[in-house]
Amino acid sequence: MQTTHQTALETKHAVLDRRIAEEVHRPMPDTTVLAGLKKQKLRLKEEIVSL
Repeated sequence: MQTTHQTALETKHAVLDRRIAEEVHRPMPDTTVLAGLKKQKLRLKEEIVSL
């Protein structure tokens, strides 16, 4: 059964995924921003899996 918390985490994960894709497709992607976004996404994924 999916909880509201899990749904919120999955939504945040999807938003981060889109932001990463947008950054990657920029003419000169900022590697620092990308690294931060990827870390956030990984933390969210780990939390989702642990539920």
